Amino acid sequence: QGGEHCYYHGQVRGNDNSHVALSTCNGLQHSTPDNCWCVFILQMPRSVFEEMKYLEIMIVSDHSMIFKEQLHTRVVLVAVEIWTDKDQIPISVRPLEMLRDFSKYRQQNIKHHADAVHLFSNATFHYRWSSAAYFGGMCSVSRGVGVNEYGNSLSMAGSLSQSLAQNLGIQWDPASKRKECGCVDPWPGCIMEDTGVQHPRRFSKCSISDYKEFLLKGGGSCLFNRPTKLFEATECGNGFVEVGEECDCGARAECYKECCKKCSLANGAHCSDGPCCNNTCLFYPRGYSCRYAVNDCDISETCSGDSGQCPPNLHKQDGYLCQVNQGRCYNGECKTRENQCKYIWGSKAGGSEKFCYEKLNTEGTEKGNCGKDGEKWIQCSKHDVFCGYLLCSNIGRNPRVGMMKGDITPASFNHQGRLVDCSGGHVLLDDDTDLGYVEDGTPCGPSMMCLDRKCLPIQSLNMSTCPSGPNGQVCSAHGVSPDANLPTIYAYLVVVYPDLKGSVALDIFLEGTQVFSIPLADSTSILQYMTSPNSAN
Repeated sequence: QGGEHCYYHGQVRGNDNSHVALSTCNGLQHSTPDNCWCVFILQMPRSVFEEMKYLEIMIVSDHSMIFKEQLHTRVVLVAVEIWTDKDQIPISVRPLEMLRDFSKYRQQNIKHHADAVHLFSNATFHYRWSSAAYFGGMCSVSRGVGVNEYGNSLSMAGSLSQSLAQNLGIQWDPASKRKECGCVDPWPGCIMEDTGVQHPRRFSKCSISDYKEFLLKGGGSCLFNRPTKLFEATECGNGFVEVGEECDCGARAECYKECCKKCSLANGAHCSDGPCCNNTCLFYPRGYSCRYAVNDCDISETCSGDSGQCPPNLHKQDGYLCQVNQGRCYNGECKTRENQCKYIWGSKAGGSEKFCYEKLNTEGTEKGNCGKDGEKWIQCSKHDVFCGYLLCSNIGRNPRVGMMKGDITPASFNHQGRLVDCSGGHVLLDDDTDLGYVEDGTPCGPSMMCLDRKCLPIQSLNMSTCPSGPNGQVCSAHGVSPDANLPTIYAYLVVVYPDLKGSVALDIFLEGTQVFSIPLADSTSILQYMTSPNSAN
């Protein structure tokens, strides 16, 4: 291919009956038949799951104190904090209390950027597991945390794998699903088995499926940026481009051909890896799609034309209408009561009618309420009924996520000549989150959204993080507005200025960091660029 030798065949060393066929023409592909078993590695088109993701983790240690191959996610240590003088939160044998305290500590005191921050403690937890973490909390400053028992390196590796997996929306594998989940390591077991295993090394099919679902729902948007500063010392071959390096693909299988040699680009090579780098070591052109939108609240990304990496993974601003105007975007997900019912109870479930919420949630009983004050159920005001207890139709006995607390609360009524199903249940996650209530971000009326079981005007929530210009217009009025009451959704700051050569340049910033600069001929080309169909890319 192109005059290069990239097809090879031979035998497995020490096995005369084996045969290996291998190609390096476009990534690594090989097959190894060996009597009763075969291994095939084939390069497949990239999806959100296949694209390499980077989980930047910060470790905190108290005073006493695998992801890559299966999940296409590298865990990268970016910071360490050790409490040398005293513990900054109460250290307890009750990990859920510690988890809540540590979440507050992170929000108030840790300024270092990390996708998740985890605490290792010398306490022995009075708990079923040796770690606790917020389920699906990755990328959230308040929920992207976990607490873990300190121990030997193998037990700590297992504990951290489990708590990070919880942050990534991966559930425990119950014993009843062992056959369905298909753990390929029957002796050590898989990482998320809830029966207790010795030094597991792999995720089950169920775990991988959970992670894919988490990404497709819009979770993990922070994982797609490649970190530039690590906690460890600079080293050629660690897979990260650091000071003094032009490239660093880590294992040779992660590089295209001979694009990168000893952390320097080969002659004529523009790049060595990434979704925007082709197999001839050149950039894909500007506008080439490198990451598709996974849902209504996601934004597709395109290559800039001068980098091998896809731009940061962005999602639409909270409050944007989605799913044919039935839902609202919140943290990258399209929130509706219908979606939440299906997520908890399965695809056959659905959201109950408005009649159910208006009738039951105002009563303040187990079958309808806005929470609990001690042992007393709280009545919802008429204004907040759609933000209280989640009511669904056609639900089964067991939820597909979490564990039931108590029994399902079945209720049905004859309404306008029809039988209406208004059932619910308290479904608890390991972090004590009750999924039995309507989620934050769910619409509860025209230009209204649920937050902390209250129905509030979206405009009052002040959710815009986009920069405003001198005239007060967000993003210089060049973003995409969700509706008349909401600010723009693309967090870009555009600066146009004469450069040192006297020509005009257009700089685009994302969250304070320059993403790229575009030289323009004159003010006319600026106008043409800003109004072109592709300018939003």
